Amino acid sequence: MPRMNKTAILALLIATSSVFLLFQLYYYRQYMSKHGTRSNGKAVQMGGDAQWQVVKKFLGLVTKYSLPVFLIDTATLSHLLQESPQPRDTQDSLCRSFCTHREFTTFALLAKLWKYDASLAQAAAECGLEFLEVRGKDPRLVGLDDLSGTEIPLHFLFRLNGNAVHLLVFYERSGNYLWHGALRLKPNMDRKFVSFRKLDFGRQAGAYDRPELVPASVDGLDVRIPENISRFLNEHAQARFLECRYKNARAFYQLYPDDTSPEAMDFRMKAKSLLHLAARTLGDLGVPFWLSSGTCLGWFRQCNVIPYSKDVDLGIWIKDYRPDIIPAFQKSGLPLKHKFGKVEDSLELSFQGLDVKVDVFFFYEEDDIVWNGGTQAKSGKKFKYVFPRFALCWTELVELKVRVPCETLDYVEANYGPNWNTPVKTWDWKTSPSNVKENGVWPVREWDEVIQVY
Repeated sequence: MPRMNKTAILALLIATSSVFLLFQLYYYRQYMSKHGTRSNGKAVQMGGDAQWQVVKKFLGLVTKYSLPVFLIDTATLSHLLQESPQPRDTQDSLCRSFCTHREFTTFALLAKLWKYDASLAQAAAECGLEFLEVRGKDPRLVGLDDLSGTEIPLHFLFRLNGNAVHLLVFYERSGNYLWHGALRLKPNMDRKFVSFRKLDFGRQAGAYDRPELVPASVDGLDVRIPENISRFLNEHAQARFLECRYKNARAFYQLYPDDTSPEAMDFRMKAKSLLHLAARTLGDLGVPFWLSSGTCLGWFRQCNVIPYSKDVDLGIWIKDYRPDIIPAFQKSGLPLKHKFGKVEDSLELSFQGLDVKVDVFFFYEEDDIVWNGGTQAKSGKKFKYVFPRFALCWTELVELKVRVPCETLDYVEANYGPNWNTPVKTWDWKTSPSNVKENGVWPVREWDEVIQVY
């Protein structure tokens, strides 16, 4: 074939390909202007997204019933951290936050701000929303004297064509915090109503500080959101709550009647006051702590402070140590009683309250165990108390929201052995604990630093 013919054919092919590519680009832009995209979390047109539609219907329903819900969905709030909530008068028609690959969005409701209305289910059906209500026992009414508990609504789920809204109910507890219950389905409930294991909330009970709420427009919908989104998301990551074991405590007191003497009542009152004061002091510093030793045992075994323990015991990770802990306690009216060890090894602080002291043990992480140290002042001997690793959960003791090891039984057994459920009033901190080990002796030259008694 002549060279001219080959060149002409090649030019024709290039021109045809270019026209085809231009047509594809034009069609793609026309399609995007109508439908948007849902690829990799990018924005889509609001009216065309199934999850946005179910959220809109849900908000219309709760507005009709004057339910003051607020947004707590972790994926949506995380997105809002990256992109500020849109102004109320926004003209943007793209869905950036609700339109994720997830098939649910989570809202919350403060129980004290609404009155339960059984017609909500029927109203949801009239809006085209399938409805599921999950109830559970009210822990605020459970105690040593009454273990029955009244059932209260904990979770509501609204579904439309496979997409859902999860409405979580927060209840106020006596420790001035918000609590939600675990989501536990009754035998007759539809276990395929939503992908329950994928829900952000409900695997366990949770505890939160009350968030300050602000109005916002999210994807063209008016909602309320936590003012401090980062703080709320951080709380969510460590919100698991453990209820006191009232049945076990009741059985314990049947075997070992509670000490209700004036001396015991006086100690418990002072210990409660001291624990509240220590919690405020460490909270102001942003230092997390947990109930340790005898105070943890009292919560786990009998849902109360052990009246013969004579002190309050707290644990703190050494990584959370701050030099201003001592001045902060002293400013709160709790002078330093003793300081043993040093930040690098076996640090322990003790502060004197009104006839009751608070001992603060610092815990060190080492391979698959954690430990805290002890020091005998007169000899300089060092001791080491070894525990299996643990995470921290919230609970309530003496009307205070506090942390305890989530693996409480392992923690208590490590410290007190298999007979931890039997009261022991004679206790030697150097020999009685099951997990104590001798750990050498402080060099005499360091005594002025590592043994300070006031």
